Amino acid sequence: MLTNPSQVIIRNQETLSQHKVLVLNHEADSLPKALLDVAQSVDALALDYHHYLHLAPQANAKLRCYFGHQLPHQDKYDTVIVYFPKAKPLAPYLFNLAAQHLVADGQLLVVGENKGGVKSLVKLLPKYFATGVKLDNARHCLLFGSSLIDTAPEIKLSDWTSQYQLATPQGNITICNLVGVFSEKHLDQGTELLLSHLPTLSGRVLDFGCGAGVIAAALLKAQPTLALECIDINAMALASCELTLAANGMTAKVYPSDGLAQTSGKFDGIISNPPFHDGLASTTSIAQGFVADSAKQLQSKGIWQIVANRHLPYSDTIAAEFGQLTVPAENNKYKLYSFQQA
Repeated sequence: MLTNPSQVIIRNQETLSQHKVLVLNHEADSLPKALLDVAQSVDALALDYHHYLHLAPQANAKLRCYFGHQLPHQDKYDTVIVYFPKAKPLAPYLFNLAAQHLVADGQLLVVGENKGGVKSLVKLLPKYFATGVKLDNARHCLLFGSSLIDTAPEIKLSDWTSQYQLATPQGNITICNLVGVFSEKHLDQGTELLLSHLPTLSGRVLDFGCGAGVIAAALLKAQPTLALECIDINAMALASCELTLAANGMTAKVYPSDGLAQTSGKFDGIISNPPFHDGLASTTSIAQGFVADSAKQLQSKGIWQIVANRHLPYSDTIAAEFGQLTVPAENNKYKLYSFQQA
């Protein structure tokens, strides 16, 4: 089943006849494979690891699938398709990336949902692209077209990173935040509650949903001998976390994982401010999966501690999986849940 933006691209696929096509920031569907009906070849770069895992099994000689914030090569394409990102500040980065991989006068297509910010495309396109032209309006989506008319600057992550000092209960740390990664430049209430009650950990510890690396850096500042692993589903978050760790002179293993599926073995500690948002239908099931997997991968005497919105149904889920739970701290919005394996 194709998403609405993908259906709009299919409606206009005749513009891709025999083209080498690059699809950036694609969704969890099979659009890149479907384009092989008309395109010469298709490469797809997902910035969401779940989207990558959905498409990767369909890769073949004409369809290459990648995950990350950049491609691992400098190949050029006749057309680059950009799915307008949910995080609007990420859009200019994607346009710069598209320009790096377009042939001269190559075609840029940008698609997005009407309510998602794509209407501002004409104002957002950098000057090395021709003025964007609306090509289609269907399925509550817009499709814009443009072409590369000038040389774009090389991508340097430092140009797309905001760096700032953050005060934590463990001391000041430097945070490096790439565009598209949520950051408030101060501790949110949930993370502050978690960091104010960090347990003493040792051995192998997992930071689930690491984001820009706030919890990871605070953990290593307080307990620098930890063998820390940081996982996230978002490519820009993973790159931000790596930059944050480097800026603080710290090291950890940083890698993508869909839930805990790409982790292995057992952990002596699992710490998280889980990235489950209010109002999403999948919140409860994702949370249940995380708790269940955590229970299986927690070492004997291991410590599990998370912070979450107090109205989310964690208590029953945690009690069902772990058999017990404690709430060492809470405020009017968040609860801290903790468990230690027998």
